[in-house]
Amino acid sequence: MTMEIDGKRIPRHIAVIMDGNGRWAKQRSLKRIEGHRKGAQSVREIVRACREIGVRYLTLFAFSVENWQRPREEVTALMVLLREYLLSELEEMLENGISLRSIGNVEALPPLIRETLAEIEDKTKGNDRMTLTLALSYGGRDEIVTAAREIARRSRAGTLKEEEITKETFSHFLFTAAMPDPDILIRTSGEYRISNFLLWQMAYTELYFTDVLWPDFSREHLLRAIADYQNRERRFGRTSDQLSR
Repeated sequence: MTMEIDGKRIPRHIAVIMDGNGRWAKQRSLKRIEGHRKGAQSVREIVRACREIGVRYLTLFAFSVENWQRPREEVTALMVLLREYLLSELEEMLENGISLRSIGNVEALPPLIRETLAEIEDKTKGNDRMTLTLALSYGGRDEIVTAAREIARRSRAGTLKEEEITKETFSHFLFTAAMPDPDILIRTSGEYRISNFLLWQMAYTELYFTDVLWPDFSREHLLRAIADYQNRERRFGRTSDQLSR
């Protein structure tokens, strides 16, 4: 049965920590890469679902700065899988008005991955129905430090005055400057952490945790998360009475 959600209150920006690929594979006595491969299929399904229901921004935590510490063979396999996914989805992104972006220390990625990302970002930059952002070699604290360094550099250069440094100014120097903050964060696999993901941006984001492993996460699970989000009252520091006036 398809879950009913209010089409007029679709979250504008959904962020996802896609967790559980390794455990999914282990439960089936498979190699970890098979879990990642199945997880890529879930990415495809969720991207399609988000576009169809009208989500404007979808940000996926695909590879963290900490993930570089994983075994070399797994990291290599992940990079190969990432490139395969990007190339396989280009036509669909073009057909459905999806723009691809990447955030993080992209320079740390292998040259072939960087080239593929740049090529697809360029080919899809004119699309405006949905923005799909992949966080790659990403860390929230690193992002904040990078922004602070740039602000300090401009301050020393005299192009940014101390009184001009505000929350809004700071946000302008983040990787996500062109996007609204996430309305909801979904994390799969039963973990209750945000794992250094979009730390600044999630100040008022609704958090949704599910025990479902990412390779099993489907359109129905996405709709369930959105339905839960729509049942929440987002007060942003105000009272319920103030919101009802």
